Amino acid sequence: MGLQPYLQLFRIRALPTSMLLMLLIRMPIIASGVVLTLHVVSELGRGYGAAGLVGTATLLGTALGAPVLGRMIDRYGLRPVVAACGFVSCAYWVSSAHLPYPVLLMAALPAGVLMIPAGSIARQVIAALVPLARRRAAFSLDQVLLEVSYMIGPVVAIFVSTEYSTSLTLTAMGIANGVFALALWYLNPPVRSPGELSGPAGPSPALRTWVSTKFLAALAIAMGAAFVLVGAELSAIAVLRASGDVAWTGVVLAVMGAASLVGGLVYGVASRPASQLTLMVLLTVFTLPVGLATQNWWILALALVPTNVLCAPTLAATAGTVSELVPHTVRGMAMGLQDSATRLGFGLGSPFVGFVLDSAEPGWGFVAAASGGLCFAAVGAILSLRGRRREHTAAASSRQHA
Repeated sequence: MGLQPYLQLFRIRALPTSMLLMLLIRMPIIASGVVLTLHVVSELGRGYGAAGLVGTATLLGTALGAPVLGRMIDRYGLRPVVAACGFVSCAYWVSSAHLPYPVLLMAALPAGVLMIPAGSIARQVIAALVPLARRRAAFSLDQVLLEVSYMIGPVVAIFVSTEYSTSLTLTAMGIANGVFALALWYLNPPVRSPGELSGPAGPSPALRTWVSTKFLAALAIAMGAAFVLVGAELSAIAVLRASGDVAWTGVVLAVMGAASLVGGLVYGVASRPASQLTLMVLLTVFTLPVGLATQNWWILALALVPTNVLCAPTLAATAGTVSELVPHTVRGMAMGLQDSATRLGFGLGSPFVGFVLDSAEPGWGFVAAASGGLCFAAVGAILSLRGRRREHTAAASSRQHA
């Protein structure tokens, strides 16, 4: 595997610093869910259901806020949004260590709305700085760094929470959010290329002019991928608990993350990459038989490798598709909608697969995750076909008029 495409990315001015900063910003955000759960259960004395409500409220807030924040970046630039989100995030996480449960639950939704949209900003910066021919490698590298965040952030947060307290962890996360937001505000990486900035500034196009069936197909596939991934993770944990191998949970999750990381690196330099829809279908197909590998932890870990190898490529392909389908003047809102679709997929997949796990053997969780993913893939395929037909009809009509 040649690494030249990735080495070329590090020669693009401001890109390496921006991607490193996004890696740091994502770590406390990714760790927030598990830390809040531990805090609500251990220090506030509530159950896991109560902790889940806080997590759901935060997830709903981020899903609602992502396109709005993206729209604000499109209109006013990066700095005002980062300043507002950084201040609110810092205040929320520092104060959450001292809030009673009812107040914490009420604050979770607005705090989620104003969480720093690190993923959306990272993809906008890539689209602005990286030429079209190199974007696949750049989006793949972004997904690889996201996997690194998942592998490091929660581990560090759990260590501090168990060795000291969740209150200290929440306070540190708040300070980190404030410091990293200030650094991002100071760096102010471009979200528009020089060519896009030099063009005529006009009103933003109406939604109906750029929310095409192909764009909706990309969002459906993003939602389906998230549905499958969260369902597979929940099912893996359930299998390990049922087989008495719960002590190996960290190892299995690490194998899943490493497989996704390798898959992202390979996809970024592939000479003939698969399409977003093809990757999504393969993701679901490889998830379906994992339920048969429930004998012990190492068989489960090996069975999960093919599924997770396709994780980062599917999400990277989604980012590339979205960036190519929309005008640059609405790129922030489009990337925000992609984030919302992904979070809705997580939000739908978790309770759906969880219900199956409560009612049947753990292996059926993988079947449920794959079945839901195939439904989303079918919706994406239908929308893609409709988009192609409309393009062919429009092209034929143009030739007739000519």
